[in-house]
Order: sequence, then C-alpha cells, then structure tokens
Amino acid sequence: MQYRRAKTPGATYFFTVVTFRRRKILCEPDNRALLRRAFRLMKSWHPFAIDAFVLLPDHLHCLWTLPPGDKDYSLRWNGIKGHVSRYCGDHYKIPASASQQRKRAQTFWQPRFWEHQIRDERDYQNHCVYIHWNPVKHELVSCVQDWPYSSFHRFVRLGIYPLNWAGNPEGFADEDYGE
Repeated sequence: MQYRRAKTPGATYFFTVVTFRRRKILCEPDNRALLRRAFRLMKSWHPFAIDAFVLLPDHLHCLWTLPPGDKDYSLRWNGIKGHVSRYCGDHYKIPASASQQRKRAQTFWQPRFWEHQIRDERDYQNHCVYIHWNPVKHELVSCVQDWPYSSFHRFVRLGIYPLNWAGNPEGFADEDYGE
C-alpha cells in the first residue's frame, strides 16, 4: 500500500508513534534515556523543534516544526526509531517473524506512524491540548501536572499554562488523533 503524506517544507506536524503490539515499555528508565538520546542525535544531524511532547507507556505524541525548506520528517523518525531499536535491550524486542527477518524489521516499534499537518493556530492549540491531556485520557494520572513525561511542565515554566491547567477535554473527547 502506498501512503500519501503531507510534505510541506517548514510546516508543523503532529505525530503518534506506537510500540510494536502496544507493549508498555516506553516509560522504562533505560528506554526513556535511549529515546532522549535518539532525539538529541537526530536534532543535531537534522534540526527540528519539538513544540509539544508526551511519552506514554506504549506510544508517544508530539508536535514538530521543521526548518524552512525542509519537509523530511520521515528521515528523522526513521533515525529515531532505528536508534532505539538498535540499542534497546533484547528483552524489549519480540522475536521477529520470518517475514520480519527477511525485511530486517525490528520489533520495538510499529512499522509506521500517524502524521497530521497542522493547519492553523486553532489546530495547533487543539493538538497541544490533546498531547498534554493524553495521560489523563488513558487514566495514567488524574491531573495533567502529575504526569512527568510531558512538555506540559515546560508550558507551565513558560507561563503558557497554569500548574492546575486541566485543558478542555470535551472538545476532543471522541477524537483519536492517530491512536
């Protein structure tokens, strides 16, 4: 199947990236550190801004803004996912099927990712809210501020949100945003 993706240079994109078979392994300390290192390496080789981010046990959501003239987010995701897959502990990988072995596929991540090009300021704000509300949506915490793996805390430091921010979940309760 041929996937059609938005590819606008310098645009902002929302992503959902999921672990293979939705294994709840992303918040493990060694995987968090590995993912952080993968992001830093990729940003040093192919710069981009991470506008908003949340890490959950089996998936992550983020908003990226690419540099002017650059539209290759797939290269960046390939590098990030590849780095994590290569360097994670074997106990985080599921044995590959014969088909996966022929394709040299890894079993840490699902093969693809969900992408959405942000259309305007309202779309941007809605996706920021969705990202930061996600740990509450998945019943990992009862208050957004209690989830440690989120750019919510940066938004608070910058004065964008108050610490007791609760978002507006009614506006997107039925949306899945790639989940």
